[in-house]
Amino acid sequence: MIKACIFDMDGTVANTINSIKYFANNALKKAGLNEIDTETYKVIVGNGAKVLVERMLKTVGADEKYFDEVSFEYNTKYDNDFLYLTEPYEGIIDMLKELKKLGIKAAILSNKPHGTAIKVSEALFPEGLIDVCYGGREGVALKPDPQGVFDIIDELGVKKEECLYIGDTGTDMKTGKGAGLYTVGVLWGFRKEPELLENGADAIISHPSELLDIVDKMK
Repeated sequence: MIKACIFDMDGTVANTINSIKYFANNALKKAGLNEIDTETYKVIVGNGAKVLVERMLKTVGADEKYFDEVSFEYNTKYDNDFLYLTEPYEGIIDMLKELKKLGIKAAILSNKPHGTAIKVSEALFPEGLIDVCYGGREGVALKPDPQGVFDIIDELGVKKEECLYIGDTGTDMKTGKGAGLYTVGVLWGFRKEPELLENGADAIISHPSELLDIVDKMK
């Protein structure tokens, strides 16, 4: 029986790509560098802000000397206006409400900085829908390392066989499988089905309501 669902944030419960693009491109422009298009951001996000900035600089052919400047501008401006152009995906809140009715706990595990992840979660989702939210924390490896999943499982007081992990990237699939969880890939996020399957997805869904069907089948 499923007792908890652990969700990725960006591209899974929250549509953040336009927000990321806006603040990242502003940081690049301020440094005198070229902008990057939306589809490219969908490919280079997902492994934390540090890796994102490194990939941004590589994409525009810029020297690593720009890293500190671009990183500071991106992280500072994003954290100061973290909801700009960000919203839950259609059907997410309804799905979370149904999980709550079923007595199933919901958690978020993000590679965003922890403070920002908490603020986004609290602002987007009504109180009580998300039981635990972890972002990137000092001393804890980012996804695909499964430590964050284990920490959430411990905090929720459930067993791994009672949990689902849900995400939209290959990194998420590796995270869920690395933790030993049944892992669900979503198609409304940043990546495509082949990447999800190649990295171990046990199931693929195209709308949040389909997660409820999986939960029902696993009673």
